[in-house]
Amino acid sequence: MKGYLNIIVLILSLSSAQSTELFAQSTDEQLAEYYYENGQFEQALLYYEKIYKTNRTNRVYEKYLGTLVALGNFDDSEKLVKKKLKSSNATSPVYIELGNLYKKFGMEEEAQEAFQDALKDLEPGRSNAIRLGNDFIKLNEHEFALKTYRKAEKIGNDGYGFHYEIANLQGIMGEYEGMIESFMDLLIQSPNYIQTVQNSINRNLNIISNEDHADLLKNRLLRRIQKYPNETIYSELLIWLFEQRKDFASAFVQANALDKRNGENGFRLMDLANLSSNNEDYETARRCFEAVVLKGPKNDYYLSARMSFLQSKQQELISKPGFTREEVQSLEKDYSDAIDELGRVWQTAILFKELAHIKAFYLQKTEESIDLLYEAIDLPGIYPQVQAVIKLELGNTLMLKGEIWDASLLYSQVELDFKEDVLGHEAKFRNAKISYYTGDFEWAQAQLDVLKASTSKLISNDAIDLSLLITDNLALDTIVTPMLMYAQADLLAYQNHIDEAFTKLDSIVETWPAHALTDEIFMLKAEVYEKQGKYEEAVVELQKVIDFHFMDILADDAIFKLAQFNEFVFDRKEEAMQLYERILTEYPGSLYVVEARKRFRELRGDNLDQ
Repeated sequence: MKGYLNIIVLILSLSSAQSTELFAQSTDEQLAEYYYENGQFEQALLYYEKIYKTNRTNRVYEKYLGTLVALGNFDDSEKLVKKKLKSSNATSPVYIELGNLYKKFGMEEEAQEAFQDALKDLEPGRSNAIRLGNDFIKLNEHEFALKTYRKAEKIGNDGYGFHYEIANLQGIMGEYEGMIESFMDLLIQSPNYIQTVQNSINRNLNIISNEDHADLLKNRLLRRIQKYPNETIYSELLIWLFEQRKDFASAFVQANALDKRNGENGFRLMDLANLSSNNEDYETARRCFEAVVLKGPKNDYYLSARMSFLQSKQQELISKPGFTREEVQSLEKDYSDAIDELGRVWQTAILFKELAHIKAFYLQKTEESIDLLYEAIDLPGIYPQVQAVIKLELGNTLMLKGEIWDASLLYSQVELDFKEDVLGHEAKFRNAKISYYTGDFEWAQAQLDVLKASTSKLISNDAIDLSLLITDNLALDTIVTPMLMYAQADLLAYQNHIDEAFTKLDSIVETWPAHALTDEIFMLKAEVYEKQGKYEEAVVELQKVIDFHFMDILADDAIFKLAQFNEFVFDRKEEAMQLYERILTEYPGSLYVVEARKRFRELRGDNLDQ
């Protein structure tokens, strides 16, 4: 029993001694690290010299070496690294450390020799090469990193080409031609890397704004397409390049050729058409849609292309001032013919909606429009969302006819059915506008405050604009009458009761000549004159905004609209250029800056495809 107790005491003593030793060691490491982090390297060295004798982990080694280097102790630093070199199985990383040490002490020749040894001792294996290459890159030894990848290609046994690593390294080095060629080699070997390549090209070449880099990439791709006519990956990348540069016409040439070569069903052309249309290149969008339509009614995208072609044609027509009634009537016929061809079915419901809009708002055929919309709403099998869109259009048309509360009822139905949807937000906005038209500004403002946070940027912006109109012109210390009269005139203008609308607007100006609404009145009259095709009269009103309210919120709107009139209606290109330039220089924060720059460059004769 006594012997057993002695053994227990011995074990406890040993455990206690071991715990004390471990505690002391832990405390030493904490003190060493504390001194190291605070730059007290002499004190840190006292501890690391002791700790490293029993604890040779990478963490302790790195701090010990860092301490020696910080103290300028080259001899002991070199001895430490070389001792690690002798005991290491993988010598390349340690030679990197040795080379880095020499560089820190200004021994460039010795550093280069160490890096050569690191490269010489590189062992086969993708991970070894990538690790060593990254080590060289961190030290800005890019040439050695490149040599690492080249050697790894030769000694490797898995066929991995290191094209991606080499391309990114060449990008870092600014060797863009070599980078592009490496990416081209990567894609022919691994086409699934195309998204990665696109991201790297954007990051390194900035092809959107750098014309020279974009041309370099385009030329290299064209060479590859000629050299490898059966490899479609290069054509796909070229299409992407044109899309990034917003050169949709050139993208169409490539996409159409690729579609024909591969016997595709038009999916690529449909994507390009939608992208072109969203960027207001309606001509290219139509060419894409037409190419799909020519594939015939049995094609999966035929119906969508047929409908989208008309919508694109309509968007182009109304996007610029100066279109004629004859052009609108021609578009009306195109829509009617399409409905007759495709059938009066739920799939063509949107065509009903677009045709109804043309009839009501451009050709004053309100009753025909309403009948068409009711027919569309009742089409068997129509989706609820599409039905809601048509109800909103019907509400707009009823507003045009003067049946305001019937319109409000339709808006409320859509808002109730799609509370958390963009459709519901749109319906709420239109009801808020009815409150504004009828003078219930407080209720309108409450609804607009909710809509300012809408996920739809368009609805949010419309809500903010109407809210500003109300708050800026209905301050607590002003009378309500001018704002009420303006809202009534706004509704009358919407309903094409132009004489009554202008009478109210003129009355505001005569009675309250310095009212804050004055610029809004000039702008509203300009919009009405434009709608009537009275462009000279519209110019007069726009000029009033520019001359007398150049510091107000509508000044850039007036300048941009006047520039459009000069370009598209009066064919006064020089005056249009001056006005577009004025937006760029005097209103740099304007929402029209991007389009103004585009129009200015096109009028000046710049090649926008580059």
